[in-house]
Amino acid sequence: MIQLHYNPSLIEAGCDEAGRGCLAGPVFAAAVILPSDFHEPRLRDSKKLSPSLRYKLREIILHYALAWGIGMASPAEIDRLNILRASFLAMHRAIDKLSITPDSLLIDGNRFISYNKIPYHCFVKGDDLYAPVAAASVLAKTFRDDYMVQLHEEFPHYGWNKNKGYPTLFHRQALALNGPSPHHRRSFLHPVQKELFT
Repeated sequence: MIQLHYNPSLIEAGCDEAGRGCLAGPVFAAAVILPSDFHEPRLRDSKKLSPSLRYKLREIILHYALAWGIGMASPAEIDRLNILRASFLAMHRAIDKLSITPDSLLIDGNRFISYNKIPYHCFVKGDDLYAPVAAASVLAKTFRDDYMVQLHEEFPHYGWNKNKGYPTLFHRQALALNGPSPHHRRSFLHPVQKELFT
């Protein structure tokens, strides 16, 4: 059963990212501080939720959260730093947007780079263990999905309104046919596709 706190005596912010495995678009991250009386039994890892429920839960989280922030790292930053470090950068940017400074960070995953000396704890599958991490998972996923749908308006032939930049068969076939866009991650592409950037 998902828990509200790791340490109930501290102000905890949950942090998670979305879009690490995509061929295109930024990686997004969210940080969320929930109130001590928050209760939402449907909340869990966003990947296990239907799109409609994710958006319903987003509205609940945005309404009740004490503080929340969204950060992102661009495809160029992903190419320069690598996806893991870019994910940390997006998390740092999300934490920096919190209107309340947390005492502790609950990070989804097994690694993190310290931010502003705030103590942190890493949890594998943390978005199924702690509500603030699950809430961050929902915000990161839905805000990134919205961003990719907007990009789809400019680059409709990649199908980002449906695949959100992930390497589906349709997306890979569109890449082979049209070449990469400015929003594709060069470091994620096949060497032949990388040449098309030059």
